[in-house]
Amino acid sequence: MTRPNPPFPLPLPFHATTSNALDNFDVIEVLGIVRGITVRSRSIVGTLGAVFQQFRGGEISLLTALCEQTRARAFEIAVEHALALGANGLVALRYDATEIMSGVSEVLCYGTAVRVVARRAPAEAL
Repeated sequence: MTRPNPPFPLPLPFHATTSNALDNFDVIEVLGIVRGITVRSRSIVGTLGAVFQQFRGGEISLLTALCEQTRARAFEIAVEHALALGANGLVALRYDATEIMSGVSEVLCYGTAVRVVARRAPAEAL
């Protein structure tokens, strides 16, 4: 299964990474922690479809799609918060998920909003 592109067009240039730094970029300002939180539930139709897929075995594509959409939305919200702070990047990006009640889950995407600039190549010695 191929993974989708970001759910919305990222403003260019915008950089996001799970690393604590971006290769070839210098952090010029740390703007703080941002997060994107979304809470989703399964519909009764989706739940029944997942049960039928479970009988067949293998990947439960209905739940996989729901998880992908939920994580993508949480990421989108985190990027929106970073942009509102004036960031052009997110570092140390992480996800967390919690089941709030049966069939209802919270997905959190969080990281550090930063302003970065491309690192200049060192001048070659003559």
